[in-house]
Amino acid sequence: MNYFLLLLLTFFSYRSGGDRLFDGSPLYQDPDLDLDLDLSAVLRRVDPRFLSFTIDASLASEERFMLLLRSQRIRTLATALSPAFLRFGGTKQDFMVFSPQRSQHSVRLPWWVEQRLKQDWAQQQLVLTKEEQQNQYNQIHFTELTVDLLHSFSSCCSLDLIFGLNALLRTAENSWNSSNARSLLGYCDSKQYKMSWELGNEPNSFEKKAGIRVDGNQLGVDFTRLRKMMSEFKLYRDAGLFGPDVGQPRDRRADLLESFLQSGAKAINACTWHHYYVNGRDTSLEDFLDPDVLDTLALKTNEVLEVTESPGKPVWLGETSSAYGGGARGLSDTFVSGFMWLDKLGLGARLGLDVVMRQVLVGAGSYHMIDDDLDPLPDYWLSLLYKRLVGPEVLKFQLVSDSGRSKRVRLYLHCANRKSYPGGAVVLIWMNLSRKPVRISLPALVSSSTVDAFVLQSNQPGEEGLQSRSVQLNGELLKMVDDKTLPELNGTQFPPAEHLKLPPYSLGFFVMMDARAPACS
Repeated sequence: MNYFLLLLLTFFSYRSGGDRLFDGSPLYQDPDLDLDLDLSAVLRRVDPRFLSFTIDASLASEERFMLLLRSQRIRTLATALSPAFLRFGGTKQDFMVFSPQRSQHSVRLPWWVEQRLKQDWAQQQLVLTKEEQQNQYNQIHFTELTVDLLHSFSSCCSLDLIFGLNALLRTAENSWNSSNARSLLGYCDSKQYKMSWELGNEPNSFEKKAGIRVDGNQLGVDFTRLRKMMSEFKLYRDAGLFGPDVGQPRDRRADLLESFLQSGAKAINACTWHHYYVNGRDTSLEDFLDPDVLDTLALKTNEVLEVTESPGKPVWLGETSSAYGGGARGLSDTFVSGFMWLDKLGLGARLGLDVVMRQVLVGAGSYHMIDDDLDPLPDYWLSLLYKRLVGPEVLKFQLVSDSGRSKRVRLYLHCANRKSYPGGAVVLIWMNLSRKPVRISLPALVSSSTVDAFVLQSNQPGEEGLQSRSVQLNGELLKMVDDKTLPELNGTQFPPAEHLKLPPYSLGFFVMMDARAPACS
């Protein structure tokens, strides 16, 4: 038996066994955390594409970098995350101008071109970072090539494309100048490209990044104009329009969003906003493990839900990650980022968010899920497991006993994904943010179920491993087999147990395969 399986056996308490380390000393001094589950009804149901992701518009800063979307490696990784929305947008979208050239391009991406693009993209990110720090953004002219590549990529990977339009093209009266967007929609319609649309990115920051102020009411009028224009194209008459992609409320104020909804609510299919926990330039490892930081999502989400309650539109996190400002290097791209990401998925679904779009699959910054060599980072593997294991039905539960340690144990409950498990199975999503192991007591209704365990840990022990860019699943290092093949992501099955035990600094999923939950049948 390999070392991990031997160790994991100590984390499960069988009806016939005890709770001791190999030397005979008690493993748990602290009281158990008792879990009370309600499997009778669904608390809420999220969109099947709940976990979605973005490609940052910065990739088009030089159009040749869009050719990376022809990479077989990226396409393999993206396809595995479907069904999902793919949003193309971000700060750069409001500096992009469609300039058609009727250019021709080949279908294949030779390996040597891909290698050169990867090398050059690493350097280009330095240029983009400097641009953001100086708050000076250059205009980008893009051709049909960008649109063709995005549509080809999303279609090949079974993703639903959302294209972010430039809202900073304004008239002298400060209304939206829609002529460039009309040209783009006309081209996409001629190619029969099915897609959805957005207009503008974080309009509450327009004045800071471009010296242009657009209030919420005017933005709503702009969206209404876009909806009318979409209706002139048969292909886009019933297409999705999402917005306004505002930044998270500050100081308990959501004024721009509120006034936008008064004039533009009828134009949109879902209301989008953005959320980041911390500033990437001055955050710390401790912030990524701080339950109080994680809890700020609930505060901001409730503020947004209160504003959007009257129009009754679905609410999405249209862009989100750990740290704004491009992420925190050495944190947002390492194992520790998974605690923020998994907690956001669990808490967001429970609070009532329909879709959560991860910034980014690929693009500038350090919060990407794929590195500059196109290798998946820990948050990618976490996302892939979530897709395969977690169903859209959110279930109700509570901790009935609390020793004061529960804030560092984060738990969420869903029906299991029925593509992977039979009806009635449930999945417990869990995180242990502590350096100590924790034991959870299960109620009788699930303690008789076989458990399929998926335990994610750093490939390095202790706190040092939190900043590793590699992750292990049940003791096995996760990496691609080749450009077309992902590894098998198998759980480790254990017989019925009265307790579940969470290793230090770990996160993962426990699937109760025989729970027979009425809500999931």
